[in-house]
Amino acid sequence: MKVADILKTKSFALFTATPDTELQTAVDLMAEKDMGSLVVLENGFLVGMLTFREINKSLSFTRGTITGTLVRDVMDAAPLILTSETDVNETRQQMLDRHARYVPIMDNGTLMGVVSFYDVAKAMLQAQQLENQMLKAYIRDWPAEN
Repeated sequence: MKVADILKTKSFALFTATPDTELQTAVDLMAEKDMGSLVVLENGFLVGMLTFREINKSLSFTRGTITGTLVRDVMDAAPLILTSETDVNETRQQMLDRHARYVPIMDNGTLMGVVSFYDVAKAMLQAQQLENQMLKAYIRDWPAEN
């Protein structure tokens, strides 16, 4: 299974910020849309990711205030970036290695979407369930599940 398979199941809505967006504006958007991350674009190019991890670090550092803070001040300027052709198992491993909960997917410089750790876990579980169903169907007289 490839990341492209996960992207097919997701909404096409992608919310972004610029580095000069006020952090409060970005936080408000994330809360309104119930999102854990925003892709940060500048002149059409991906320059970072903003997640609740960076926001929490900022709040800890400033003792609870984000007034006057810009996205550029707290964003991850070097996020893990993968392609839609990346295998889901490799994606999972890289996300674990980098402690990345959200990963932008780029193909030839074009932002294809964002995959979350939840998306990867859900896809892996669905694939495992399908495999289990196929194995059970292969074995004759397997007791039916209730």
